Amino acid sequence: MVKEFDYRGIPLAELQNMSLEKLFEIFPARSRRSLTRGITDGKRKLIEEIKLDKAGKLKNPIKTHIRDLIILPYMVGVTISVFSGKEFVAVTITTPMIGHLIGEYVRTNKRVVHGAPGVGASRSSLYVPLK
Repeated sequence: MVKEFDYRGIPLAELQNMSLEKLFEIFPARSRRSLTRGITDGKRKLIEEIKLDKAGKLKNPIKTHIRDLIILPYMVGVTISVFSGKEFVAVTITTPMIGHLIGEYVRTNKRVVHGAPGVGASRSSLYVPLK
């Protein structure tokens, strides 16, 4: 049996029909403060693109550099390519992401993988056999 997602005890269907004022009341303080202070032009354009994509009127995938947009319930199901600093990484918005920032789901750094030490790198590397 699959567990239905609910955000703070409210199912997704109710969240999508809820007004923004009521939605702000259940969001955490940081998200609520960010949303009540207003939306910049870049974020407003991205929100309009998301609405067009949900309606099926957009052909190209959504690409953005905006990482600080708070995910709202109507955005669920949309795939957005978010810039990681080097490339665009596709993020499909799911229900547990509501209230978080888009940039939280795209890493901006890679895992460091160290190679073998070269000759003269340290005192112990003098004894590394050369092949």
